[in-house]
Amino acid sequence: MSRIAVLGAGAWGTALAISLARRGGHQIGLWCHSPQLAEQLRETGRNEQFLPGFTLPLDVVITNDIARAVFEAEVILCVTPSEYLRGVFGRIAPVLDPDQVVVSATKGLEEGTLLRMSQVIASVSSNPMAVLSGPSFAAEVAAGIPTAVVAASAVPGVAQRIQREFGSSSLRLYTNDDVAGVELGGALKNVIALAAGVVNGLDLGYNSAAALITRGIAEMTRLAVACGGRRQTLAGLSGVGDLVLTCTGSLSRNRTVGTELGRGRALPDILSDMHGKVAEGIHSTSAALGLASRYGVEMPITEQMHAILHEGKSPNEAIRDLMARPGRDE
Repeated sequence: MSRIAVLGAGAWGTALAISLARRGGHQIGLWCHSPQLAEQLRETGRNEQFLPGFTLPLDVVITNDIARAVFEAEVILCVTPSEYLRGVFGRIAPVLDPDQVVVSATKGLEEGTLLRMSQVIASVSSNPMAVLSGPSFAAEVAAGIPTAVVAASAVPGVAQRIQREFGSSSLRLYTNDDVAGVELGGALKNVIALAAGVVNGLDLGYNSAAALITRGIAEMTRLAVACGGRRQTLAGLSGVGDLVLTCTGSLSRNRTVGTELGRGRALPDILSDMHGKVAEGIHSTSAALGLASRYGVEMPITEQMHAILHEGKSPNEAIRDLMARPGRDE
């Protein structure tokens, strides 16, 4: 039996806590940043703000005390939004035992530093680490619908341990040692999903959506390889798999934000309606372009998405500019 601390009670953190508790064989703790949410979860077991319709098993320990959450935990599963990960992990790094394994399940890039989540954690801690990514809507994982994801680590044996600890009859884990490729696949697909939502919001049809997804994986792969990832990783669960899910599924927050942008709504109004939920692609777009500039990689879809989000460019104009690019070999 392992003690597993889940840091972050958003939709994904709550779903993973439910999945791990349902699997059995572990002691599960869930840390909430919000004291109000922690109290609600203790009283009702239901996370109505982020994951309505599901109830946490009674044996999941809820806390608002982060030091208590990680104390004696053998595995620390970080599921906080990318913009808060450094602050959260900076609070616990001084009290961690060197043998505690850290797993990042956050799909994003840190603005400013352009670091992947594992790199952010490594900048303040030397604990053995893995990342978890792949096509996984939180609600479906919480419901026990069969899902396959990938655990990646550069430390021998760590990914295999997470595979054993997290795997169940409804959650299948594959392993990989390409941490950069897995993380970049999970982060960059959110940017392309925003663009897929724009296509949907503009009612451009299936041809446009298929073209965007296909060219999206091409530019994701270019950047991942430039950053040290492997091309075949982007053809797997954390690349093509997660991209297809997030670009086509109605549960995708990034696709939903893009759809509303395509319909002409302003970004602040869209975010206001999300009531605290996070679309990581919004933050990752600028960081992705920063990495592309650093490594000399062309990312036309990401460039146009950045212009829509941050420069006031109209979605129609962005699509026209993509279609007007010079002809290329595939």
